[in-house]
Amino acid sequence: MKIMFSAGEPSGDVHGESLARAVLEKCPQAELVGFGGPKMAAAGVRLCSDMREYSIMGVWEVIKNLRRIFALLDKLEAFMRAEKPDLLVLIDYPDFNWRLAKKAKAMGIPVFSYIPPSAWAWRKGRARKCAAIADEFAAIFPFELPVYEAAGANISFNGNPLVDTVKPSMTETEARRYFGVPDGKQPVILLPGSRRQEINMLLPSMLEAAELLRQENDVLEFYLPVAPGIDRKLVTDIAAPYKVTVHYTEDKNYDLMSIGSFALATSGTVVMEAALLGLPCVCLYKMASFNYAIGKLLVDIEFFTLPNILMGRQVQKELLQNEVTGPRIFEEARKYYAEKGFRDRVLEGLREAVAKLGKPGAASRVAEKILAAAERYGRDRLEVSK
Repeated sequence: MKIMFSAGEPSGDVHGESLARAVLEKCPQAELVGFGGPKMAAAGVRLCSDMREYSIMGVWEVIKNLRRIFALLDKLEAFMRAEKPDLLVLIDYPDFNWRLAKKAKAMGIPVFSYIPPSAWAWRKGRARKCAAIADEFAAIFPFELPVYEAAGANISFNGNPLVDTVKPSMTETEARRYFGVPDGKQPVILLPGSRRQEINMLLPSMLEAAELLRQENDVLEFYLPVAPGIDRKLVTDIAAPYKVTVHYTEDKNYDLMSIGSFALATSGTVVMEAALLGLPCVCLYKMASFNYAIGKLLVDIEFFTLPNILMGRQVQKELLQNEVTGPRIFEEARKYYAEKGFRDRVLEGLREAVAKLGKPGAASRVAEKILAAAERYGRDRLEVSK
């Protein structure tokens, strides 16, 4: 049995790693191939291309790199023709992956969508188009189901894999010692993202807020985990003009986050990871003006961070676009130490949001569905070819 994966972002690489390990645990003879990153490769996926060479964010950046993107699409199409997988598993990365899915369908290769496009939030018509291409869908959030079910998709919610993977490996005492947090100090975690564009957009405002926070509260210590694939010099150069000491780390991120008092975080998976670790955030999202103008026309959601979406209310503060300034971030962040009971109220809401992610074992349950789909659809293909 041969299964092809396609994931084009760091978060997809994490999900792909969990899926690959679970598939091989249940079916050691399965051959896993495809497009992904270092985590998937380490889990046993033979990569045709490494996604780190194609990390692109934003409409304009995609336009500038269209030639490379289409060349990659052609490369993966040729790879599929040569490898003849029993199933193509798409992991998020929608605009690229669904072009690949169309090519797979034209070849008669069944398609399994893991983390389908966010049709619940924007371009709701995509659900019907995707349902016409993919044979099966597995969602990682319960709010994804209704729009796909209405489109006739075979979709299920199997829990969220972050429940299994997002756990510290140290006690609080061990983690404070490991990261050198002095007694009496409170770590504040800066999470500016895993892409250069995010870091360039958000980190300056985070650092301006950090200056203000440190001036008001000298027990705060600032820590910044440098994302894999990001040159530390990028962040240190940005931080150099600011009058605040930042401690840079490169491993044990969950242990660091688990001892944080609060975080300044870019919107994305990391905000949900923080919720699982009991780390409240001020959540930030900012993009180029051109990209934001297009996004406003297409996106129809009240909230943009996962805990707030899960709860249907603002559990923790979101700052968007022009609100992402040092003084505004400072104003919201200081509430975590200046307002009595504020942090506890946010944490209670985050615990409720986490409960909606389902029970542990999501990757294992999805792996079972992937293996069953590969066997079932592979058998159907053989019968048709006879």
